[in-house]
Amino acid sequence: MTDENPTLLFDFESAQQAAEWQSVNDGVMGGRSDGRFQMTSDGRMRFFGDLSLQNNGGFASVRSRPKVMPFKAGDTILMRVRGDGRTYAFNLYVPRRLTAFSYRLEFPTTKDQWIEVELPLEKFVATSFGRVVRNQPLRPAEVDSLGILLGDKKAGPFSLEVDWIKVRSAP
Repeated sequence: MTDENPTLLFDFESAQQAAEWQSVNDGVMGGRSDGRFQMTSDGRMRFFGDLSLQNNGGFASVRSRPKVMPFKAGDTILMRVRGDGRTYAFNLYVPRRLTAFSYRLEFPTTKDQWIEVELPLEKFVATSFGRVVRNQPLRPAEVDSLGILLGDKKAGPFSLEVDWIKVRSAP
């Protein structure tokens, strides 16, 4: 039996939640992508901008600032999103000294339609600079930040609205 009452991680209802998030784009590597976020008047986070492939760039992301997260083995992250038809990646970050390191799981969006996305923790894979890193199992209790990244190698504008992010506990 699964938890019927998922734990709310972020609901974006207050403007103060903007302080818990930050944009990280390929400019850290010389790229030219412009990814930003805003809290909307209807209580959502909008991640938007323009993905550029110039200067070996090609990613834009938004991530939460580090804090204790309630994850444990078998959990599933739930998200309600409205996208632009592009495929995004959900990232989990741990406080290890590894460059450009995260655990990643991609999810497709349906253009202009609200969908609920389920991201089981056991399906996330370790990555560095977008490449799979072997022998780095996810230890859910270590996760201290999460984020959304666009790096689909398709230059141009993008937009993803996030209504909420929750976690459903394993039985």
